Amino acid sequence: MYKTIEDYLQALKNELLESDPALIQDALSDAREHLTAALSEAQAAHPDMQIIDALTTIVEEYGSPEETASAYREVERRTPPVFKQNPKPRSLLGRFFGVYIDPRTWGALLFMFITFVTGIIYFTWAVVGTSLSISLLILIIGIPFAILFLLSVQGIALLEGRLVETMLGVRMPRRPAFAQAGLKWNERLKSLLTDRHTWISLIYMILQLVFGVVYFTLFTTFIATSLSLMAAPFIHGMISIPNGTIPNYPGYYGLIETIPLWIKAVIISIGLFLLTITLHLARACGWLHGRYAKWMLVS
Repeated sequence: MYKTIEDYLQALKNELLESDPALIQDALSDAREHLTAALSEAQAAHPDMQIIDALTTIVEEYGSPEETASAYREVERRTPPVFKQNPKPRSLLGRFFGVYIDPRTWGALLFMFITFVTGIIYFTWAVVGTSLSISLLILIIGIPFAILFLLSVQGIALLEGRLVETMLGVRMPRRPAFAQAGLKWNERLKSLLTDRHTWISLIYMILQLVFGVVYFTLFTTFIATSLSLMAAPFIHGMISIPNGTIPNYPGYYGLIETIPLWIKAVIISIGLFLLTITLHLARACGWLHGRYAKWMLVS
């Protein structure tokens, strides 16, 4: 028997203690939303009913913490992140070149380039929104604007979490944080201001610009260099200088024709090796960023 909603949520949290933090956040958010709405309806229909009696009936319909935790674990087992599971080849050579067929590699690489765009958007909105929220507090529209801005921060955190889970294979929250209905503007603002998750999400948005610039610069440079090395022997072999450009050298086709074939092979091999290392680096950065995002965005 549970005297309050918090008692039920604590029991549910204890049942999910060994589960993924993002799963726990989703389960608690869903349970809090359902129990709060159901309790409000029950009190409206039966004003004289005690909270403990209403909760007993609601919990019987919703399910005990054990049943709810079991249902969430079963759903989690059936719907893992897309890139979470990936069998590794046994041989060393297979693991080295297997990066090309690993979906996590391309998901991480795409995320690195997307971060450059989202980082600019997040940083701009975070700085502009914070500045306007503070400056407008002296006006009547200040509190509504601040509330909308802080809600947008939580919404962006949820959206970023979906990007991280989709591209990096790290389980992130799939439900928005519970927001109690019926609060006044000043109460809503106080709730958002005292929510640790709001400020950490805001810091994450600002730092994304730094990560985006680093990722874009690093991987653009490495990929361009490796592809240039791989393509150089072929491109130079096809480039010719028109007759008459260099006196006494009619039909000159460039210095590449004088380079032995084995040197061309070495150049191509270096480019391929650098590209493979770059993809390994992208996958490693994706793994690290996924853990960093989980630490920052999961409350």
